[in-house]
Parts: sequence; structure tokens; C-alpha cells
Amino acid sequence: MVTSVTNLGRSGLYDWLVQRLSAVILAAYSLCILASFVLNPDMDYEQWSSIFESNVMRIFSMITLFALCAHAWIGMWTISTDYLTTLQLGKRATFFRLLFQASCALLICVYLLWGIQIFWGN
Repeated sequence: MVTSVTNLGRSGLYDWLVQRLSAVILAAYSLCILASFVLNPDMDYEQWSSIFESNVMRIFSMITLFALCAHAWIGMWTISTDYLTTLQLGKRATFFRLLFQASCALLICVYLLWGIQIFWGN
């Protein structure tokens, strides 16, 4: 049986709600970016970068980045606990599952820090 030691949430319902809320945030951000392309079809680099110079867009981008990280973690945790089990991998399933989860966590942290640097760096 898989324990919730590496789970982001406290329960399945909590994870389900985080997954759905983060999907709504990601959809809203995608629509915002799509709308900026539709409303400004001849956008150049200066116009594009000016969109992200406003603090409102930076904060919206950061909220979306955190939502993306939470969404990815819950999804990858679910995949690892559903498919990296003793039924498929035998006695070494826990090792492979924890290795997979640690790799995902490291990659998500790298992307989070990189995103923060992109949105708030000079």
C-alpha cells in the first residue's frame, strides 16, 4: 500500500480540489495570453515585454506558475502511485516510485525557480 508521505495534499478530496482549481487558473491564463495575441496580431517584442512589466501580469503569472507546479506534482504523484507498484515492478517498486517522485520534485523546483527568475529578474 502506498502512503501519503510524498503527497502534496492531506486527502484525495484536497488533491482533487487543488487539481481542478489549478486547471481553472491555467485555463484563465491561457485565455489571457491568447486574447493578447488576438487583440494585437502585429505584436512585436517590445509590446510583448511591456505586457509582463505590469505588476498585475507578473502576479497573475506567478499565481499561474504555482498552480502549474501544484497541478504537475499532483498529476505525477498520481501516476507514480497508480503505475509504479509492486504488481508491475516487484519488490523494488518503492525505490523506483520514490526515485521518480524525487526527480519530478527536483524538476518542478527548477522550473519554479527559473520562472520566478524570468518574471521578476532584470
